[in-house]
Amino acid sequence: MKSNPRAGAGSTDESKPVSETAADRRKRRAVFLRELAEARELRARVQPRRTKERRLREAMRMRTFRI
Repeated sequence: MKSNPRAGAGSTDESKPVSETAADRRKRRAVFLRELAEARELRARVQPRRTKERRLREAMRMRTFRI
């Protein structure tokens, strides 16, 4: 796993970079979303039945809110 340089820094304002650009934020968000997708794919391979049930529940929920 990759280490987080800010891990353990606490919730002080000093742990945030002073001039974080939109590009930096987009890069961090892209990494986060990529890792989230990898975790979901792994879960789908390890627990296929639960994944199928979750997908069916989500589809039912989406059908419920459609007009």
